[in-house]
Amino acid sequence: MKVLLTNDDGIEAEGLQTLRLALAAVPGVELVTIAPDGNRSAFARKITTHKPLWIEEVPFDDGSVGFATEGTPVDCVRFATLGLVDGFYPDLIVSGINHGANLGDDVTYSGTVAAALEGILLGIPGIAVSQQSTSREMDFRWGRHFEFDAGARFVARLTEHIGHTPLPGGTLVNVNVPGDQPSGVEITRLGKRIYRDELKLQEQGKPGRRRYSIYGEDHGFKDEAGTDLAAVAAGKIAVTPLHFDLTYEPGIASLAAHDLSQLLEAAAPGPQ
Repeated sequence: MKVLLTNDDGIEAEGLQTLRLALAAVPGVELVTIAPDGNRSAFARKITTHKPLWIEEVPFDDGSVGFATEGTPVDCVRFATLGLVDGFYPDLIVSGINHGANLGDDVTYSGTVAAALEGILLGIPGIAVSQQSTSREMDFRWGRHFEFDAGARFVARLTEHIGHTPLPGGTLVNVNVPGDQPSGVEITRLGKRIYRDELKLQEQGKPGRRRYSIYGEDHGFKDEAGTDLAAVAAGKIAVTPLHFDLTYEPGIASLAAHDLSQLLEAAAPGPQ
């Protein structure tokens, strides 16, 4: 099985390097690592369309080589599928391990999740994996210390399992690992984040110029059973299946009940 490893924290990040070694040890895995050359956290599905991108080969301590790019996590997936490495087209995309959790509504901002979503768009299954720090924060911000070994071992085994039992079509799994030794694994749905953002004036510049902060420091969540947020808070690995189809099917019938063509007729220009 050909596996692409990427992330949004950068090719030198400890989480990626720990997971790289675990995946390289899985029998039958051909691993290629393509990652940003620096931190691209919260870049979501940003892509680079306005300029060419540099790629640099990066030697690893075990003698293998990865590829660093000035692009985004999604760009890394595109490099892999467009033939950067001769003879390599990924069967699976693994993104992570992210330094900090990606839970609930936060997945929409995550570059880690975005890389796996890009695979879904291209018909390639994916695993996005994120890790709490040992301080057990419940959002995407970094703590001071991480223990990646348990998460890396779990994802390596999950990768081997997917090689024998493929995921449903159009699906990725979003894995979040608690900061302490996991007490179990729970299949979950996305939870609901409570954001406490506020607008704060930080600095007054010349007339008409002001500097603000717009994000709060104490994000909470709805503690609902069966969600990824609740599972990680309880010390379990949360495994959440995600897919790319954002269409709200009941909304199609609801909108179809309105004759929207009348709006087009009403907007049509009159005779000149």
